[in-house]
Amino acid sequence: MDTKWKSRLFFLGWSMLFAFGLSGLMAVMDGNGQFFKGSYFKTQQFETELNQFINYAAAFEWDSLRAEEAKKAITVSEEEIDEHRFRYGDLNDQVSNINGQYEDRIADAVSAGNKEAAEIYRKERDSKIDDITKNFSNDEFVREKVVKEKEQKIDEFYRSMEAERPEYDRYQSAFKYYLVDTKTDTVHTNLNVKSKSAAEEFLNKEYMLFIRNYTENGKGFLELQDYYKNINETMEPISGDTMLLEGRIAVSESAPDSNPVMVSYQNFKQQQKIFFIFVAASLVALIASVLTFKRMKLAVQRHGGEMLPLVNLFPVDVRLAAVVTAGLMAFAALEFLNVSIIYSADNFILSLDDIAICLAASTFLTAFAGFLAIGIFSEVKSWREFRMLWEKSLSVKIWNGFKDFFLIRSIGFQMAVLMAVVSILGASAVLVLIEPNFIIVFGLCLLMGLTAMIMLVRSTGYFNTIIANTAEIAQGRLGPDLPVKGKSVLARHAADINSLKHGFKVSQNEQAKSERLKTELITNVSHDLRTPLTSIITYTELLKAEGISEQERSDYIEIIDRKSQRLKVLIDDLFEASKMASGSIELVKEKVDLVQLLQQALAEHDERIAQSSLTFRVASPENPVYAHVDGQKLWRVFDNLIGNILNYSLENTRVFISVSEQQGQAIMVFKNVSKYELSENSDELFERFKRGDQSRHTDGSGLGLAIAKSIADVHDGSLDIDVDGDLFKVTVKLRAIGIQAV
Repeated sequence: MDTKWKSRLFFLGWSMLFAFGLSGLMAVMDGNGQFFKGSYFKTQQFETELNQFINYAAAFEWDSLRAEEAKKAITVSEEEIDEHRFRYGDLNDQVSNINGQYEDRIADAVSAGNKEAAEIYRKERDSKIDDITKNFSNDEFVREKVVKEKEQKIDEFYRSMEAERPEYDRYQSAFKYYLVDTKTDTVHTNLNVKSKSAAEEFLNKEYMLFIRNYTENGKGFLELQDYYKNINETMEPISGDTMLLEGRIAVSESAPDSNPVMVSYQNFKQQQKIFFIFVAASLVALIASVLTFKRMKLAVQRHGGEMLPLVNLFPVDVRLAAVVTAGLMAFAALEFLNVSIIYSADNFILSLDDIAICLAASTFLTAFAGFLAIGIFSEVKSWREFRMLWEKSLSVKIWNGFKDFFLIRSIGFQMAVLMAVVSILGASAVLVLIEPNFIIVFGLCLLMGLTAMIMLVRSTGYFNTIIANTAEIAQGRLGPDLPVKGKSVLARHAADINSLKHGFKVSQNEQAKSERLKTELITNVSHDLRTPLTSIITYTELLKAEGISEQERSDYIEIIDRKSQRLKVLIDDLFEASKMASGSIELVKEKVDLVQLLQQALAEHDERIAQSSLTFRVASPENPVYAHVDGQKLWRVFDNLIGNILNYSLENTRVFISVSEQQGQAIMVFKNVSKYELSENSDELFERFKRGDQSRHTDGSGLGLAIAKSIADVHDGSLDIDVDGDLFKVTVKLRAIGIQAV
């Protein structure tokens, strides 16, 4: 036999030991403490038998009343008379009820021409009315009726008592007693003795299996009133005072083996012996299973490698549920095993089949639960791993499914109502087949179902339209907008798809524009960089030529220097624009007077302004306008804007520059008249290398406005352009910190 099979058999053997050992523990804890009391006569079962015998003896022998005596002792109270009198209402109610009972009968008899029957009915009616009337006028008449009712109950009681006498006779063959009434000295015994001493001599441990002494110093006197009440509540009013009995009740050793008490006594002794053997054996099995647990676990992990990965494919909650279910079924099988072993004293051979089946079932279920548990513990070594495993469980998937089902509550609710209507419709159809009277309920459910079906068809058609339109969008065919019908979820979804479609169109236009601007950018960069570079290369070649004069050499060098400076400005601006676009610019912010900063920027261009034909008009407040900005970067904004004005303004026109503070904002406005025709789309002027001079004969780089806007943006401000014909207006807005902060 290979190692694998040995390991599997070892695991099954261990499971059997563990299950058998567990069954012993269950037997100890499962209400079998009676076997530890030592004797059957100390058990609750025997106390029940003894009390039953005392009840019978009290009723038949010790405190018995004959039927005639009981009837003579009957009394009737005023409350009982009133209860009988008003049992069916007052006099008028009862008379009306009787008249109503006979009215139809008499009318039917008269209409049938049966005068004799009608007369009989009238006599019966009148007799009952006379009887009822006497009930309300004569207490003695009512008292006699109540006495008759009680006499009937007493007769019924004694008839039922006689039916119990054979059971009492069987008890008498086992129980022997000698009791004396402490009040009347009346002796009650089933012994053939004449004195108390003779009875005590007979009722001793030598001849008796059990003796109960009822004495003032022992168990106390035997009180009969409680037992008497338990037998018959009807007899309680005539039972008299409590009877106190003194003496002994015993179980005879010579009682017949067929007597129920003796049968229970012998069975208890056998069951007690089996119980202790069973518990001892199960304890040994449990200890053995604990000692071999580690070996069993290693055997399963080593040689169960083929099965464990397959089992671990199931979700962890399914496996845990299987472990719990198998465990509960194993406990049930062990419970049956306990019963089959302990209570098989009467026929152990016939119980062997039950024992084998229960032991095999509990072994298999224990092995199954243990194998699954080992698989779980081998896969989960920490709480974090268990949480990760639980996220993939079936319970979480079902819960997420329910959450997704009600993600849009209106749809989830509608589907839930639809499923409920279908279920009710099906149930009502079954009810109609069983009980045709439910046809009305079925009709109502059918109407609800048809209404739900119409709504479902309409919603499904609308949904299909949305799906088809979405498929066309995915293929690039935008087509017309979807119809938005009502305020349902599908209508909102259709509106969202229309919005996406419009956004997609805008995106396509922006993409086309971006491609166009990218092409223009490459063209412009190539042109602006190539022009000065070509000049530098050309004049460098001229410098290499022989026979040039010093004046020519000096002029060439000056041109090369000017073009180099031009190339450096282009490269620096391009580098600055790239830094701005990537957001890698660093700001050194401080409190800056914007009026003074603007004046410094204008002062840098004094010479060009003086040489130009432009007239500058600068309006600024008398008080400083402060902002928390990077002074060097903001100076670059002013410098670029003033440079654009000098490069692109129409000659002999005025330039207006103003600085103001409004509602916590510092506002700088630059206005000039362009010498070149401007595009209506002012956003294009912010594109890099975009210039107002389309022929690109001016010295600008085309990056000035793009850099200026980026600097304004990183300061959480704005730079906006307005074009009105040839009027070019730039507005810069920054957050001011006010004069009070100075």
